[in-house]
Amino acid sequence: MFKKIFFQLHWFFGITAGLILALMGVTGAIYSYEQQILKWMNPSSYVVEVQQQAPLSPADLYQRYQQQFPDAKINSVTVSSELNESAVVNIVKEGHRRGFNEMVNPYTAEVLPEVKGREFFQFIQQLHRNLTVGPVGKQITGACTLILIFFVLSGIYLRWPKRHTWRQWFAVKPKLKGRNFIWDLHAVVGTWVAIFYLILACTGLYWSYDWWRNGMFKVLGVERPQPQQTQQMGPRGEGQGREGQPRGEGQARGERGADAVSTSYIYDSLQATWAQFPQQLNREYSTMTFSLPKAQDSKVSISFTDKPVQHERARNNAEFNIATQQIEKLELYEDKKLNEKIMSSMLPVHRGSFFGPVYQFFAMLAALSMPLFFVTGWMLYLKRRKQKRLTAAAKAPLTGIQIDENATPWLISYASQTGVAEQLAWHTATSLQQAGQPVEVRAFQQLSLEDLQKASQLLIVASTYGTGEAPDLASGFAKKLFNSQIQLPQLNYAILALGSKEYPDSYCKFGHALDHALAAKGAQRFFETIEVDNANKADIDIWNAKLSALTQLDLHAVQIEKTFDEWTLTKRVLLNPNSTGEAAYAIELSSDFEMNWHSGDIAEIQPGNSLDRIHAFLSSHGLSTDFEEYPVAIQQQLLYKDLSKVTDRIAAPLKDQLDQLADLPSREYSISSIPQQQVLGLVVRQQFKMGELGLGSGWLTQHAPLGSTIRLRIRTNPSFHLAQDNRPMIFIGNGTGIAGLMSHLHARTRRGHGNNWLIFGERERSKDFFFESTIQAWQTTGILQHLDLAFSRDQAARVYVQDQLRTQADRLTQWVNEGANIYVCGSIDGMASGVEQVLIDILGEDKLQQLRDEGRYLRDVY
Repeated sequence: MFKKIFFQLHWFFGITAGLILALMGVTGAIYSYEQQILKWMNPSSYVVEVQQQAPLSPADLYQRYQQQFPDAKINSVTVSSELNESAVVNIVKEGHRRGFNEMVNPYTAEVLPEVKGREFFQFIQQLHRNLTVGPVGKQITGACTLILIFFVLSGIYLRWPKRHTWRQWFAVKPKLKGRNFIWDLHAVVGTWVAIFYLILACTGLYWSYDWWRNGMFKVLGVERPQPQQTQQMGPRGEGQGREGQPRGEGQARGERGADAVSTSYIYDSLQATWAQFPQQLNREYSTMTFSLPKAQDSKVSISFTDKPVQHERARNNAEFNIATQQIEKLELYEDKKLNEKIMSSMLPVHRGSFFGPVYQFFAMLAALSMPLFFVTGWMLYLKRRKQKRLTAAAKAPLTGIQIDENATPWLISYASQTGVAEQLAWHTATSLQQAGQPVEVRAFQQLSLEDLQKASQLLIVASTYGTGEAPDLASGFAKKLFNSQIQLPQLNYAILALGSKEYPDSYCKFGHALDHALAAKGAQRFFETIEVDNANKADIDIWNAKLSALTQLDLHAVQIEKTFDEWTLTKRVLLNPNSTGEAAYAIELSSDFEMNWHSGDIAEIQPGNSLDRIHAFLSSHGLSTDFEEYPVAIQQQLLYKDLSKVTDRIAAPLKDQLDQLADLPSREYSISSIPQQQVLGLVVRQQFKMGELGLGSGWLTQHAPLGSTIRLRIRTNPSFHLAQDNRPMIFIGNGTGIAGLMSHLHARTRRGHGNNWLIFGERERSKDFFFESTIQAWQTTGILQHLDLAFSRDQAARVYVQDQLRTQADRLTQWVNEGANIYVCGSIDGMASGVEQVLIDILGEDKLQQLRDEGRYLRDVY
């Protein structure tokens, strides 16, 4: 829940504050290189021709400028150690709180061309600070900066449980497509710039909130300087210098300062200071600024930067006593402690120059990338909204569709274990709604007998589970229906029955049982029950055609789209060497994209044909058996198409013939891992039919080489999901059913929930104890409070899981009374049916049904 809250806040702030942050990022990136851009744009203002004579002294620059502009009130004079750089005279000017810099020729004091672009950067600065709307804008940008800190921290938190390889964190994967690529770009680039954004945000808030500024001084242990009454500091506490540079900064002296000191005294003071100060300083400097004396106190204030300049705020300050001809006060930037340097250089820290030109460049790139997160965030948000709209459109009457008020309503119900029947029911509802038909969709367990007595048109999509039973959640109402004596002569119905022909004894059995029950109660069939083998498209098309003919409407086709992602087979370990049973393997797969699932979910894979099967097919049709000589598109078809459907000699081009074939049927496996383990784990036992390895088990355990691509999609399995709280959990399984239980135990371990009881069975402990070391570690650390094992071949009398459960009847009753959930995973034959019978014997059939209805008895059996 905590993670979901962070996720929702991350999205909400992203679509609200994202645009402002994108604007602040771009303007900040531009403004961080203001000095360099202005110099590049105005070479005639910043660069002069070197002449034979020495540059004028600060006193002479002052005097000559004053002669040219007698009404000007000069604050300071700045000279450079570079002979081709202009000097700066800072003067009082309306609208410039820190004075206005005039660029002058250091050899003649001639005023150089006015700097172009300063108004643009003033606009950029205001846009960055307050969106050009004053105090209100300042509050908006301040709030957005706080949100940026939340973005960084929540983004890292939301990524953290994923895989932790450097490539997963820092490498963009251009091979990804669609939403996966957008998410990867958003997350990976976000990781790159996280540290930059934290520094930019924490320093940017220095100018947004007094409480933040005071906190920074306190945390860094620096005494906050008290502003002087005569000063009018800007928001960043500095002058613009040379259009934003520190050179030439000086407090505007105002009328009183200008009249208090004579021109001759200023000239003599500057001349005396220039004659002695640089020599006594005996230190290389880049620029040196002389503030004009404000009183005849024999002191001149100087600020200078070292050579080379560390950054624009790395200033040294000094006072020179004209009377004694000595430096009276000298404060060197290099002597400050790091915390003092940071607090006195907040602007360079913010723009990155404090850490050097390389960092500043990357900080600028990070700021420029801010719109990327706004754009990709919105794209992900819109895709998510689109998916929600599609779901909502399927689950509710379509807007903009004219429903025929005179049409007889349709009641559509689904009995689903893993979600396929539910999907088909909603798609059917959408198809009818688009044709103007009134529709209501209800889960089978939500129906009542009264609903059936009121309905006149009923469509049921029903999965068969286990050995022919109803899906777990639907079993309660199914029993009521089968045992009731109601008559339904008014009801017309049709049933779409889902199953798998690989289990001929139970194929579509529940759907047919519903058909017989409804017919026995007087209901009339619209048409015979339609059977669907493994969600086969051709079978579903028959359902579409029958409904279209029945309604005489042009109905939109109902189908299930299966989109498989590409995973890499990274590990395959035999779990039971020398076992008397078939070989069982632990399979691990990895992906180049982030994928989430819940413990208890299902991996549906698209198996491939073995090379032997492909060679046999090609040979039987007189084609070359060299697989590699075929184009990639045909290779893919040969791998994944059901080649057994081609019986006649191939006459058409091979690709055209293959295009007509259906894909091999998919296979489903319980996932044994959780996303935090960085791999998707499966437990697969080899199956044989007529001496040949099964389609899915053969592909995963033998035919697909390590490192090859596995087509896989994760399907949510809500009927086997784990409760989030720390209630007791009873996990029961056998054989490869350990997979679904392992994922739940991994999830419980990660949450620190230790009220777990595992009952597991196999053949021989010495050969068939899957994941023994992990399970024993859980027992040692207390994650497993109880572990009961049933190895059937380790003693003369066969002992199975259900036998162990029966011996623990008292504990079972106690745990159930304390609110325990029961999870059963494994084979329906023998184990799951035997466990259910023991549960009925111990708890009673009514109690077990109650647990099922409450979602406390959950099964993933096959």
